[in-house]
Amino acid sequence: MSGPCHSLNKYGVRLITKRNKVELIDNLGSYHLLVNGKKFFIKGAGLEFGDIKSLAKLGGNAFRTWRIEDGDKRALQILDEAEESGLLVCMGIDVARERHGFNYDDKEAVAGQLKSIRRDVERLKHHPALLMWGIGNELNLRHENPCVWDAVNEISEMIHIIDGNHPTTTMLAGAEPEIIKTVSERCQDLDLLSFQMYGDIAKLPECLRLSTYGGPYIVSEWGVTGHWEVPCTPWGRPIEQTSSEKAAVIECRYNNFIITNKNQCLGAFVFLWGQKQERTPTWYGLFLENGRHTEMLQTMYFLWTGKLSERPLPTRLSMAVLDENGKNVITLVANSAYKAHIQFYYQQEHRLNYRWELMEEVDKASESDGGDLEVQPAILWTKKFHNVKELIFYAPKPGEYRLFIYVEDPFNGASTANIPLLVVATGTLANQTTKLMRE
Repeated sequence: MSGPCHSLNKYGVRLITKRNKVELIDNLGSYHLLVNGKKFFIKGAGLEFGDIKSLAKLGGNAFRTWRIEDGDKRALQILDEAEESGLLVCMGIDVARERHGFNYDDKEAVAGQLKSIRRDVERLKHHPALLMWGIGNELNLRHENPCVWDAVNEISEMIHIIDGNHPTTTMLAGAEPEIIKTVSERCQDLDLLSFQMYGDIAKLPECLRLSTYGGPYIVSEWGVTGHWEVPCTPWGRPIEQTSSEKAAVIECRYNNFIITNKNQCLGAFVFLWGQKQERTPTWYGLFLENGRHTEMLQTMYFLWTGKLSERPLPTRLSMAVLDENGKNVITLVANSAYKAHIQFYYQQEHRLNYRWELMEEVDKASESDGGDLEVQPAILWTKKFHNVKELIFYAPKPGEYRLFIYVEDPFNGASTANIPLLVVATGTLANQTTKLMRE
């Protein structure tokens, strides 16, 4: 039941606030959320270290986390900041993964995990910013033991016993019909399912049809095309879309695959309201490492509010690297000179800055798996210019690199593009090119 709960404000004064009652309503197979009696469609983002206030300002109404304690802020602090901004939180519960070595046949370990999670639920369940509980993240990724779903169901049962106000879900990697069937059968206590899909989100309607799952769901991660889904260079490096291309696919996916299934879809959390290193430092974040926002963020603002940004960023950005003959190249000879050239459209009259960076590629042995931590590689050099759309540079020593361009406006925004480059030793270019083409 909904009712008063007690908390302390920053001055240590005891307050009485009203916690939210979140209900999942089934109207003859058409589902929606009610928060304190009002319909609620999730306009959310994945946000672990990002700016909570900016999400509310730009039209979001909720965000999700991946764990109770993220190493930077404690859960109560996150919930308090959400409440101050008028946002609700899908609180992630970090459940051990089989791919990290956890054994779901170990009853003692499973019981210990359940006990620890119960303590977290007990202390957070009354918070007025709580929307629902997300039990585990992508537990199906390279898993073999179906007992993990028994553990998820047991966690959900425990939550419902001690917290009757908030639904439970689990976040699945993809939407394979057989996995949906398995989870639906073994986790019958869950209130809804959550799917995490990127370029393959177009397959979601068919996956749901094949699984025969007719219940409610959210898209708990979606956004740009994943690094595993794009074309690669001949030497196996993924080719990242420009920020303009990403903005276009985000708009298309939201309009065609998120807001279209009004009977089952309860909303979505775009990934990522912040920045992270995953193959590159620009691939997934709606923000850059220096805090600048991207065209994808302006697109989400439009999708959530129907309003266009008053300060649109440079768009239709493209970049090419040219050799001395003016030919587009991605395989370079060490110590030789090349020209990088960009084109874009900008309808404003403000002065732009151009920041170029040459970065090493992530060592393949250090590439992250399933969104795990990945260390950003070294930046060889950074060059900054005003109103100069070309850069003459010399190729470094042989190796794999990536050339980035950041076109920065005066309002803390930036458009981005990058090109993977392979640098070979002098005299080996022809042999290297032939070898790569054969492979």
